[in-house]
Amino acid sequence: MGLSTVFIILLFFIDQWIKHLVVASIALGGTHTVLPGVLSLTYLRNNGAAWSMLAGQQWLFLVISVAALAVMIWFFVRYRYNWQYEIGLSFMIAGTLGNFYDRLVNGFVVDMFQLDFINFPIFNFADTCLTVGVIWIMIVLFLEDKAEANHA
Repeated sequence: MGLSTVFIILLFFIDQWIKHLVVASIALGGTHTVLPGVLSLTYLRNNGAAWSMLAGQQWLFLVISVAALAVMIWFFVRYRYNWQYEIGLSFMIAGTLGNFYDRLVNGFVVDMFQLDFINFPIFNFADTCLTVGVIWIMIVLFLEDKAEANHA
């Protein structure tokens, strides 16, 4: 659990560092091409969820974040000896903390990653951590289910 906690803190600080760099170097609404046709950095302030759903409902997102963190931390402690769950939950906790901190301090989340080859919402590193964590946990559950089915 110690290394996982360090990993969570590291991911959180990477998220905040990237957001700081974007805010300091790109004008609000401005775009910087990283890989033409693939990836751009576009500085947006998102006071909603993906696709700006429920914009302006920061209190709701703060409550949901606290509840989600409580559940994830419970699972994190419960499965502290299972490295596979620890990794997925570490990503999820770090991502949730990153966006929670933004909402609490700024009243919005800083988004920046724009995929130029597809119509997809602009997102941030914390969102990526959440996505990686959820996919990781889904794969672990799938593999466990498959192993149980093979032993039955």
